[in-house]
Amino acid sequence: MAKRLATEYVNAKLQLKHEEMARFIALMEDGQLRLQVLVLDNGNQELVLQDVAGREEVRLTFERRQDYYVCELSCRLVEPKLTNALRKAVAAFRGNAIVNRIYSHYTMIYHYTNGAVRKIVESTASGERTVFEHKDTLAQLERVFQSRLVEREIGLIQGAVNELLDLRNQTKAPREIESIDARLKELTHKLFALEA
Repeated sequence: MAKRLATEYVNAKLQLKHEEMARFIALMEDGQLRLQVLVLDNGNQELVLQDVAGREEVRLTFERRQDYYVCELSCRLVEPKLTNALRKAVAAFRGNAIVNRIYSHYTMIYHYTNGAVRKIVESTASGERTVFEHKDTLAQLERVFQSRLVEREIGLIQGAVNELLDLRNQTKAPREIESIDARLKELTHKLFALEA
């Protein structure tokens, strides 16, 4: 199995509610990391995470924005415990990020949205290829269902228009013809809107 050389977090973003901050700190402590929490003058917080050996550290600055603490981060990590702690944080707190897992001959690029992997791309010297892409099957099925409902309604309106045209051709009374024409105008307008 290929050994990972480094992990890059590109434009990672975490948004935590005030009460989630304690859970976030507990998650980092469970990752067996050295943790230092600094509270800044303006209510912002800075977390300094360090692997136990002290070889690598990352600073997470959480800006206070209304009811949230927001951390925007780009960094490169080598130590597995720091990497795993950030991966768990992105997943647990529904973060968004692009994560490059760098190996000797290729890079795996993970796209996280709301804490879930939505796309994985393998990047090599010869190019990129998509390994995985999340498909929202439920939304696709819903769109197909809605389009079929519209098609059915169009069919019903076309049938009603045909019946009204037949009735108009058989009717001699001007008042009935006016009434039929008004109904035809209404249905053709509705048909036009549905077909658009």
